[in-house]
Amino acid sequence: MTDPYAVTADELRQFFERYEQLDAEKRDIADQQKEVVAELVARGYDRKAFKEIIRLRKMKPDQLAEFEAVVEVYRPAAGLA
Repeated sequence: MTDPYAVTADELRQFFERYEQLDAEKRDIADQQKEVVAELVARGYDRKAFKEIIRLRKMKPDQLAEFEAVVEVYRPAAGLA
């Protein structure tokens, strides 16, 4: 008779290995993103502005419109009008 815990251990080990593989892929992608930003800066573009635009592009259109409307209301109060 086979050990029922062996099957569970094998399955659990596979989950660990899959997770670790995904973690390695995530690190590789992060390194590639850093390379893109380094190239961007080397060509004279502004890193902070680029990152801000990336953040804004991730927003849904309605969220972006609401955010921009609130910023326009806040600008005069902050002395940026």
